[in-house]
Amino acid sequence: MKRKVAIENSLGDVKTYLQEQGFQVEELRENANLDSYDAVIVTGQDSNMLGMENAVTKAPVITARGQSAEQIYDRIKRSFE
Repeated sequence: MKRKVAIENSLGDVKTYLQEQGFQVEELRENANLDSYDAVIVTGQDSNMLGMENAVTKAPVITARGQSAEQIYDRIKRSFE
């Protein structure tokens, strides 16, 4: 079963890389059930992305700012250990 991640639309390079690594990648949407994802990836540019400032989720939320696609992938993989 593929791991499923939600990602902000502006992170196209990260999306492509994660898909190449076998992840199911979906665009992060307002009012999404964040617990249905194995990880949520945000740019970190807007601290209240899609009004989710107070969102609660069991999935790790990873800020992509200053990280390569490979570093983000490594962080996701570590969260599964």
